[in-house]
Amino acid sequence: MSNKRPADESASSSSSAPAAKKMAIPYDSLQLGKIYSLEELDLKVLVFQNKKLAERIEQRKKAELELRKRIEQLENRQRTDDAVLMIVNRYWNQLDEDVRVLLQRFDAETSDETETKNESSELTSFLTLLSTWDKQELEEKLGQRVEFSKRAIGKLLQAFDRMLQRNEKLHHAMEDKVEEEQKSLIEDAAKADEDKDEKEEKKEDGEEAEEKTSKPAEEEDKSEKTSKEEESEKSSEPSLSEVVKGELGDLKRETKQLHNLVTQLHQRHHEESLRISELQDKLTASETEIAELKNKKDDLEYMYEKSEHKNDSLERRMTEVSERLQFYQETTGNMPIAGLKNVPGVPTGRLDEILSELEEHKELSANRLMELEKLSGDYQETLTQVEKLKMDLQHLPENVILETTEYKCLQSQFSVLYNESMQIRTHLEEIRNQMTINKNNHGRQIEQMEIDELEGQKQMRTEMIQVEDSLAQTRKEYDMLRIEFEQAMAANDQNLTINREMRNLIQSLQNHNQQLKMESARYKRKLREANVDINKLKQELATTNPSSSLAATTTSTSSAPPTAAASAGQQQQQQGDSSSTVSANPAPDSKEGIPTAKVEAQGSPVKTEPGSTPGNQTPSVKKEEGEIPTTPIKREEEEEGECKDSKNIRGGETELVKDLRNQLKKSQDNVRELRLLLDTYKAAPKEQRDKIQLMSAEKKVRQEVEELKAHIKRMQEAERRERRKLADDDALKKIKKMEETIVELQKNLSSQKQREEALLNDLDVTGQAFEDMQEQNTRLLQQLREKDDANFKLMSERIKSNQIQKLLREDKDVLQEQVATLQTQVEAQNLVVRALEEKERVLHNSLATVEKEQGLTQQAMEMHKRKAVESSQTAADLKLHLDKYQAQLKEAQVAVAEKTASLEQEVFKYKRMQEEVAKLNRKLERSKKIEMAGAADEVLLEEVKEYKEHLTCPSCKVNKKDAVLTKCFHVFCLECLRTRYETRQRKCPKCNAGFGANDFHRLYLS
Repeated sequence: MSNKRPADESASSSSSAPAAKKMAIPYDSLQLGKIYSLEELDLKVLVFQNKKLAERIEQRKKAELELRKRIEQLENRQRTDDAVLMIVNRYWNQLDEDVRVLLQRFDAETSDETETKNESSELTSFLTLLSTWDKQELEEKLGQRVEFSKRAIGKLLQAFDRMLQRNEKLHHAMEDKVEEEQKSLIEDAAKADEDKDEKEEKKEDGEEAEEKTSKPAEEEDKSEKTSKEEESEKSSEPSLSEVVKGELGDLKRETKQLHNLVTQLHQRHHEESLRISELQDKLTASETEIAELKNKKDDLEYMYEKSEHKNDSLERRMTEVSERLQFYQETTGNMPIAGLKNVPGVPTGRLDEILSELEEHKELSANRLMELEKLSGDYQETLTQVEKLKMDLQHLPENVILETTEYKCLQSQFSVLYNESMQIRTHLEEIRNQMTINKNNHGRQIEQMEIDELEGQKQMRTEMIQVEDSLAQTRKEYDMLRIEFEQAMAANDQNLTINREMRNLIQSLQNHNQQLKMESARYKRKLREANVDINKLKQELATTNPSSSLAATTTSTSSAPPTAAASAGQQQQQQGDSSSTVSANPAPDSKEGIPTAKVEAQGSPVKTEPGSTPGNQTPSVKKEEGEIPTTPIKREEEEEGECKDSKNIRGGETELVKDLRNQLKKSQDNVRELRLLLDTYKAAPKEQRDKIQLMSAEKKVRQEVEELKAHIKRMQEAERRERRKLADDDALKKIKKMEETIVELQKNLSSQKQREEALLNDLDVTGQAFEDMQEQNTRLLQQLREKDDANFKLMSERIKSNQIQKLLREDKDVLQEQVATLQTQVEAQNLVVRALEEKERVLHNSLATVEKEQGLTQQAMEMHKRKAVESSQTAADLKLHLDKYQAQLKEAQVAVAEKTASLEQEVFKYKRMQEEVAKLNRKLERSKKIEMAGAADEVLLEEVKEYKEHLTCPSCKVNKKDAVLTKCFHVFCLECLRTRYETRQRKCPKCNAGFGANDFHRLYLS
């Protein structure tokens, strides 16, 4: 094996010869002579190889010199070609620019914007573009550029022709104008001569006729003046043309100056653009040179490093050889090797074998020493690494901990949780502040209500005292009135005729009421039938069109209440009218069971007043009789309209009937109350009617207040439902968001639980406070109800007192004082009611806010509980996974340790086998050398040819492979790649992949 290395080097060195491709080199046969040993054969072969190598090296040096000269010539040629191309491109660009500027100067319309845009920045880097283009692309691009310049020059010629035609037109126009002016001047001169002749004749005539009047003389003077003015005007006309000509001359001079200025600026621009283009070309050339120099620098640095490595390896080999020599000299006792060959008593063959075995053992020992040194070095390095790792594990730096993903995750989670806790704290503080504010407000309200109660009790006491005084007075007056009443009854016996008439009227009115009842029953029957029809139509509409049925129901619900209210109002009016005309016999009323009043109650107001007469009572009766028959007609018309509307709508519901019944019942109760009021009103004198009206108005106002309260409660309940729906939607969205953050909150269970406990304690406190508030609210509501009941009782007592005070008469002053006091009381009560309503609204708002906050806190608590459960489950799962992974890791570590031990054993066996193979190869080579000693040169030549074929460039098949393309990693000679780059054939010969100046590098085969 030792004699094949120089053969490879000689083959690689001689591969650069160009004649090796075409013709085989003839080798002279060499006579080696007598050979006694393998060492002599090796020496003779080495001498022959050295001679051949020296010849090949000289040939290679000559070829390298020739190639360097050729490279320098090609580089100079490429530089000149690049310079010529840059100059041509520069002046071509300048020509295009000048043509464009001239086009803009001559005629701006002829300059094509699209073509000026085509003059892109690609032409500035002309050489780089040429290097990237193929032949076809070159022809296309240059053809386009030539066509562009041709078109620009053609447009310039067109502009020049237009300018010439324009100048010719101007010239012809000026000539025509001059001719016209000359003709006009000649005509003016002829006219002037004629005028002068006429003037002379007139002067002669004037001299002959001096005796004539002064009038013709004045006319002549006027004509002379006019002629003079015409002459002056004619003389002024040529002066204007001269002025215009002067201005034209000035403008021409200015245009010439401007034209010269523009030409000078254009020339300067031309020169500056040429300089800039030259500098740009130089810049591109310098950039390419810099890139090439960088490549060369990299190649030289690589060669330098390689030579240093070779030098170091040779020095190491020298030291090894010197050590081996010293060791050999010491072991052999400085005995020469030539003397060993002729040891007495030992044959030469045996001695050679011993020496070869000694060398083999030395090589083995050296290899084993190297392996041991390597192992010891590796062992020391591993020990140091283990110690370092131990120290690093014991004392981890802060940077490592801060840069870990786990620390960053924990930091982000901590920041999120801290922000959440701060938000919860702020929310809790706000809730506490709100609770304190609510408590203070509630205490103030309670104090205010207690004060109001005390004031109300005081007012009630004063009113009771006043009522007792008034009762005593009324009793006295009652006795007086009883006496008067007995007197009036005696007088009333005389009014029997009037009573008979009243009875007849009452009977007629009763008959009329019975007819009305019959009509109402008939209308009720009709209404039931209409409801049945409506239900049927509803079902049909629901089957056909559900959307239309919904609309119909909405319209029916919107239209039904007013009609029901109208019908209820009509019934009340009818019943009120009928009650006013009821007979004296007490009998049960219609099916509703409304009781009728007695005739005595009607007759009493007729006779109470002392100044009243039967004639004063008759108109009231007539009015009642006129009012009664009108109501049923209206009612019939309204009920017929309602039936028609119900038939047209066809969307009423059964619930409306129930509402109508409830309203009927309420209206009946109202009718009863109104009847009682009517009785009291009729029984009462005129002086107390104003008081009764005020009381009724006060009752109506209170009823309206109660209805408004009920309506407010319904609206508040509807608002609560809508808010709950909105809160549910918001809660669902928050749940989705919080489910995403579950994974992040898995590692913070302990802190979260503590916070949850704190939140639970706060929630308990808030819940207790909320319950206290609710209890206080219930107490307040009960107190309000008790007050309302007391007010109702007072109202009933007042009504009774008013009934007792039927026949009382008081003076006007006393009545006015009582009315004033009642008005003040009503206003005070209205104020109290308003204040209570405002308090109720405030309390309802505060309750709603507290309920919202409680719902939010409960939702948050439930979410945190779910998170805690889920995080505990995930932690348990992660612990199980961790245990599994740790068990797998231990098994893997055990397997790796076993495999490493087996691998080391296999490596050791492989090394031993390699050593045995090397021994056997040496023996085989020796045997082959002995057998093939005669044909050694032919074997070497065949090997050299194979190596040459492998190492030669596939493109030129002459040079060595010493360059590689970094894009496709195909290997060629550097000269082929450079020639392809310089001739702009920048594609790989094998795969046609494009490459640039920085895409190929030198390859060093060792």
